[in-house]
Amino acid sequence: MLIGYARVSTPEQSLNLQKDALIAAQCELIYDDVASGTNAERPGLKKALEYMRAGDVLIVWKLDRLGRSLTDLVSTINRLNAEGKGFKCLDQSFDTTTPQGKLIFQMFAALAEFERNIIRERTMAGLVAARARGRLGGRKPKMTADDIRLARVLMEDMTIPLGEIANKFQVSVKTLRRSVNRTPSGPPIPPRAPGRKSQRGH
Repeated sequence: MLIGYARVSTPEQSLNLQKDALIAAQCELIYDDVASGTNAERPGLKKALEYMRAGDVLIVWKLDRLGRSLTDLVSTINRLNAEGKGFKCLDQSFDTTTPQGKLIFQMFAALAEFERNIIRERTMAGLVAARARGRLGGRKPKMTADDIRLARVLMEDMTIPLGEIANKFQVSVKTLRRSVNRTPSGPPIPPRAPGRKSQRGH
């Protein structure tokens, strides 16, 4: 079965162009969201992924309709691949059910890994600088605003164990979770085991 997914950033934008393209591609069902690229709440996409079965193909008009970033895009496609489902992008002629599409996706995955490593290195450098600044001003809270912002970036990378992140900030996993989830800088981080790496794509 071909499942379509469309997304616009604001209610003022129209989904018609995307839906027309998905209908022309013979999608039997179309799910949609009205949400910005930085908004993690995408119920339409969630429903589409839950509805799909092995052998189904998710189709979008453009790649940026599916992922908030290259890492997010690769994570979603990895999930589809692991569950025996395909992915196709109409505008970029990208199809993971073909050998060429699989090769292109491998290149995307390598770029996403490179991007994660760069972000991790910069985040760690920023953490060291933030810690150094904190030591200059006397007693400081367990986690400063800078700490929480940097911790959120690390926690969004599901390959890094929570215990490792907590150790970087010299706090417990419980304190790490509480500090990040009570800060209104983004959606709550989903729960996961403190000392184990989570599988990518899930």
